[in-house]
Amino acid sequence: MKSVVTMLVCGVPQGSVLGQILFLLYTADLIAVVERHGFCPHLYADDSQVYGSCRPSAIADFQLRLSTCIDDIASWMRANRLQLNTSKTDLLWCSTARRQHQLPSTALRVGDDFVRPSTSVRDLGIYLDADLSMREHVQRTVAGCFAALRKLRSIRRSIPKSVYQTLVVALVLSRLDYGNAT
Repeated sequence: MKSVVTMLVCGVPQGSVLGQILFLLYTADLIAVVERHGFCPHLYADDSQVYGSCRPSAIADFQLRLSTCIDDIASWMRANRLQLNTSKTDLLWCSTARRQHQLPSTALRVGDDFVRPSTSVRDLGIYLDADLSMREHVQRTVAGCFAALRKLRSIRRSIPKSVYQTLVVALVLSRLDYGNAT
C-alpha cells in the first residue's frame, strides 16, 4: 500500500521519520533568542522553558528582562509560523520557604496576556513547588498510589498472586519510580 502524495508548504507530517530532527533544526535559533537575554533555555519536544536567577533586590529588573525575552520569543515564533500559547504558560518564582514573602505576587506580562505566579508547576510529570520541597509531587504520587491500591484490593482474591504482584509493580511501583534518575 502506498501513501497519498501531499504537497506541504510548511510543517512536517506527524509521525514522520524525519520529524524529530527537522523540529530540532527548526527550533535551534530559539535557544539563541533566550540566551541573548541572559536566561537559560530548556527545550523538550514542543515544550520550551526559560530559567534564570537573581538576587531579591534585582527582581524588578529580572521581571522586565523576562517580559522582553518572552516578547522576542513570541516574535520569533510568529516569524516561524508558530503560536505562543499563554494558557499553557506557567510562572514559578523559587526561593527558600523563609524568603517566599519576598517574591512578586503580581502577574507577569506575556505578550498581550498576563500570567500569575503559581505555587507549583508540572514539568514532564514532576511537580515542582516554589520552595522546592516536592510536597505537591509527593502528595499527588501518594494519592495516585493509594487509588491504584484501592482498586487492586477489590480484585485481589479473584486473580493469582503472581498476576496481582505484576499489577502492583505496573500500577504502583512505576508511579513511585517515575522520574528517578538513578
